[in-house]
Amino acid sequence: MRRLAPLSVLLLTAIAGGCHKQAGPAPQAEDVAPQPQPAATQAATDTSNAGKGLPTAEITDPTGAPAKLSDLKGKPVLVNLWATWCVPCVKELPTLDALAAREAGKLQVVVVNEDLEGPRAVQPFLKRRPLKTLKTWMDTSNALMIPLKTASLPTTILYDANGKEVWRVSRDLDWTGAQAKALLAQAGA
Repeated sequence: MRRLAPLSVLLLTAIAGGCHKQAGPAPQAEDVAPQPQPAATQAATDTSNAGKGLPTAEITDPTGAPAKLSDLKGKPVLVNLWATWCVPCVKELPTLDALAAREAGKLQVVVVNEDLEGPRAVQPFLKRRPLKTLKTWMDTSNALMIPLKTASLPTTILYDANGKEVWRVSRDLDWTGAQAKALLAQAGA
């Protein structure tokens, strides 16, 4: 019975909101207009994993080489898990790009794409929606989502300069706004 508890938590998280991990190739929803969110909506932070280290799973860096997020220590790291088919993910990408430009040198902003089709889905998407600062990492095998125990996208996790988790947000957020600035201050970012 205890083994079912983590699975139950993942299922409840998935039901709670956000986009869910793609089960197989699906049509890309890049032309779907994001639904406006009420201005008063606040993104709840989850600190239940605070203190856990950056994942050691191997994924692909922006150059196509194998890499580990755990190698990104020395300054705070904001890791965002996203997919091209996830409307809230697409909505927040420009604000993450602006944050990365504004905080360059102080905060590492890493966006990790979770599309199962990898570059075949992501490259055409980024041609239509280029990012000025961010470079996309790839995780086509759930190497991060499973150990991070997250089932919905977008999920954004802040790690401090020592590579320890501070908090996570499992929904989209305007990363250029006042709420994001207050959240990022918690890690000295």
